[in-house]
Amino acid sequence: MHTILVVDDDPTVAEVVTGYLERAGFAVDRAADGPQALRLAAGKPPSLVLLDLMLPGMDGLEVCRRLRAAGPVPVIMLTARGDEDDRILGLEIGADDYVTKPFSPRELVLRVESVLRRGRPDRDASAGPRLTVAGITLDPAARRVTKDGRVLSLTLREFDLLAHLMRHPGQAIAREQLMHDVWGWEFGDLSTVTVHVRRLRGKVEDDPAAPRLIRTVWGVGYRFDVPAEAPADPSSEIPADASAEAPVEAPAAAALPPSVTSSADVTSATPAPVPSDGS
Repeated sequence: MHTILVVDDDPTVAEVVTGYLERAGFAVDRAADGPQALRLAAGKPPSLVLLDLMLPGMDGLEVCRRLRAAGPVPVIMLTARGDEDDRILGLEIGADDYVTKPFSPRELVLRVESVLRRGRPDRDASAGPRLTVAGITLDPAARRVTKDGRVLSLTLREFDLLAHLMRHPGQAIAREQLMHDVWGWEFGDLSTVTVHVRRLRGKVEDDPAAPRLIRTVWGVGYRFDVPAEAPADPSSEIPADASAEAPVEAPAAAALPPSVTSSADVTSATPAPVPSDGS
């Protein structure tokens, strides 16, 4: 059974979220602040952490940094802040997803299941060949990526994103399609994809400011190119292909459905609202 660590100083939010998670079959541990969350995570590593951004004392961003430094536990951030910069910062430091308060507990459970599902070894993917190009080797069975023999530290989403791009070389893939194929969402904030691509470039590109592998396709999304001077490993399923750099990306956005963005409250099993924590 998966154990979810819920970290929120608002007892009403924590209680409603805990109830929904338990009804979905999860075991739940709860913490009301950062130090308690870190102690619980160290003593009993959770399958996933639901982490409020605005915590007393040590804030959620610092807790996320320390959790990520200790291991690859998936993190979904809960935030009442409307500022996009805060959400992007959470993703930049390693959060796998975020949900903005007020939110639907049912939607939150779906997000938890989606993140955990992406972390499970995929039978078909694990049976596939290793992919090697330009010094980067992706091993689906071991869920490991190396660059010039050095192991790269990738989050679950970063690994899945790189695998998806490498399996479709030379193909321009829309952000919406990446969100569907990699995140398993039918809708969502496309800045999530943009941030993960930027983080991934920082780890696999020689010069992230001038990417040669993960190219931006203006008005569409991204394309994985195989440099002509670095042909793919013959045992890999990626053919060699050379493409010119595409223009700089145009901003894109996809609106969440009204049930997520415009809901003033969160409904529990006995319509009990999950309020914002006021921050």
